[in-house]
Amino acid sequence: MTTFVLVHGSWHDGSAWDRVVLHLESLGHTAYAPTVAGHGKGVDKAVDHDDCVQSVVRFIVERDLSDVVLLGHSFGGTVIARVAEEIPDALRRLIFWNAFVLRQNGSINDDIPPHYRELFAELAAASEDDTVTLPFPIWREAFIQDADLELAKAGYERLSPEPYRLFLDRLDLSRFYQVRLAKSYLNATEDTALPPGEWGWHPRLSGRLGLHRLVQMPGSHEVIFTAPERLAEKIVEAGRD
Repeated sequence: MTTFVLVHGSWHDGSAWDRVVLHLESLGHTAYAPTVAGHGKGVDKAVDHDDCVQSVVRFIVERDLSDVVLLGHSFGGTVIARVAEEIPDALRRLIFWNAFVLRQNGSINDDIPPHYRELFAELAAASEDDTVTLPFPIWREAFIQDADLELAKAGYERLSPEPYRLFLDRLDLSRFYQVRLAKSYLNATEDTALPPGEWGWHPRLSGRLGLHRLVQMPGSHEVIFTAPERLAEKIVEAGRD
């Protein structure tokens, strides 16, 4: 059986994975879902990308985990790429689930549409702590459109402001593009958090991985809430040898 470490996306914390973890465990696997530094309610938001990476590295190292299948969702893709540079020997495979795969010295801002860049800059400037709170209409229509309104509202209540700096930090990924680890890209086919077409997740971002396994499933950016059991099963498919 497999040891999974699941890294959440922007605005989320590790608890978003609770139902996915339970289903992975019911299938006989071991699964962990750390909360990345600077994420969650009531925590210090003054973090940079390296703080995020090191929080996941410490989580794995302190538990002496090995042969790990490391998954990153959305923003989490940028984290797992850097974790792979830091502790490649602890990992067996990387899974990018509708995740950013940045170019060398790239930032998340480079890979999101101009209207999001402008909006997030405005929201951060208007905040007291340089964070971005995701507007509910975007969440409802572009992130979790496959949920009913009750579930969409419940999911939104679990979100917290995202440190704006994480959209801007540029990452030296030269070692990531040299590391020899198996990679998978898990694509939810109705994910419109990035608009399909020019800015879509797949094949624009997945194609940067080079040789990889592509696994697809129906659903939105937030199948973590709307279809957790199906997501868990697809994670197993993406993570198998």
